[in-house]
Amino acid sequence: MTMSSNKKALLAVVAVGVIAVAGAFAYATAPSQTRAIPEAAASAGLNDPALIEAGRYVAVASDCIACHTAPNGKQFAGGRAIASPIGNMYSTNITPDKTTGIGAYSLNEFDRAVRHGIRQDGTSLYPAMPYPSYAKMSDQDVRALYAYFMHGVEPVKADNHANDITWPLSIRWPMAIWRKTFAPADMAPLNLTKYQSEQLARGAYLVQGAGHCGSCHTPRSATMQEQGLDESSKAYLAGGPLIDGWLAANLRGDKVDGLGAWSEQDIVDTLKTGRNKTTAVVGGPMNDVVAHSMQHMSDTDLHAIAAYLKSLPASGTAKATFAASDDTAKALRAGHDDTRGAQLYLDNCAACHRTDGKSNAITFPALPGNPTVLADDPASLIRLVLAGSRLPSTKERPSDLAMPGFAWRLSDDETAQLVTFVRQSWGNHAPAATASEVAKVRKELQKDGGLSADKGDTH
Repeated sequence: MTMSSNKKALLAVVAVGVIAVAGAFAYATAPSQTRAIPEAAASAGLNDPALIEAGRYVAVASDCIACHTAPNGKQFAGGRAIASPIGNMYSTNITPDKTTGIGAYSLNEFDRAVRHGIRQDGTSLYPAMPYPSYAKMSDQDVRALYAYFMHGVEPVKADNHANDITWPLSIRWPMAIWRKTFAPADMAPLNLTKYQSEQLARGAYLVQGAGHCGSCHTPRSATMQEQGLDESSKAYLAGGPLIDGWLAANLRGDKVDGLGAWSEQDIVDTLKTGRNKTTAVVGGPMNDVVAHSMQHMSDTDLHAIAAYLKSLPASGTAKATFAASDDTAKALRAGHDDTRGAQLYLDNCAACHRTDGKSNAITFPALPGNPTVLADDPASLIRLVLAGSRLPSTKERPSDLAMPGFAWRLSDDETAQLVTFVRQSWGNHAPAATASEVAKVRKELQKDGGLSADKGDTH
């Protein structure tokens, strides 16, 4: 009797599970209706040179080339690996080739892919494609973008690379549930009237929409959606996850690990040249943004972005503090290098960054009060010490100055002591780094081939 009851209970559980899966599958595969771009705009004048040029600028602002161009590959032909918690994804061919690219897409099919994450065949895109941000783009910009890709980009026949995602995570239909939950089809373009000035509205549009800054710089929940999509959330742009091993920085008004101590011009300079008078871009992903997107944007748009970012209040989550002090510089100049961290700094860093940590404010970034140095997670600073980095070469700052990597000469414990010294000197007060944190970063570098990051651009 007990056995029979157990069997019945088990069958009931199985039945409930089957019904739940069937219901989820039905919900996921039900077609999504999206607002179509008006038919009159869908076909008229798409080969107009002015519209194509407008679309080229939208593509620049959206940084399409960074993801959709593989190292040493042809522009927009896809094949670039994009790391994710479930495995590597590979960007697709978005040239107008009709068999391997998007040449057979209509305007509204293109729109459904860009703003709603739905492929031509109805399959949902992974949110590595930042369609929750692109959903805020205007009809006009999407139409211009379509005109550019159809008439301003050379078609390239290049088959798309299969994703390196193991089963069952590779099953695609559950992605439709994610899409319908976190990027519903009725999401509308950004309402610009809620901002106090045209400049703030333009900055918000570029940051939230085309620039999709939040897709990297906003923390994500366990279900991988961004914790905020605009300034209504204090999590928005408060610092994101590791991207290719680099920590996406806090872009809010925090004075320690954010942009609170930066001027609007500091932000513009960084976006335009990869550096400003006190700091510099150190991570590969942001190098791409500067090199392929931001430096090619108008000063008016860069100032609009900066004004919007400066309007964001602090998130208030930083654990580190900074109060400028010359005690460290005085001690080092006096020969007081009693700690191993100080000795390692003098041996490996002081030639460029000087004993005061300030460098010369033009060539190399300063270390006191540096947001990368003071980030709660020291992963970026550890990676910088181990693998080095190279500034992007830009029109206004063509010298792609590099910092060499020291993984070949520093142990995990030595790297941790050096990083801790930098995080706790010149008025910096951030938690110590540990050898285990260094070992984790070193392992990731070895998994990626152990290459030094002080190499030139591969695009």
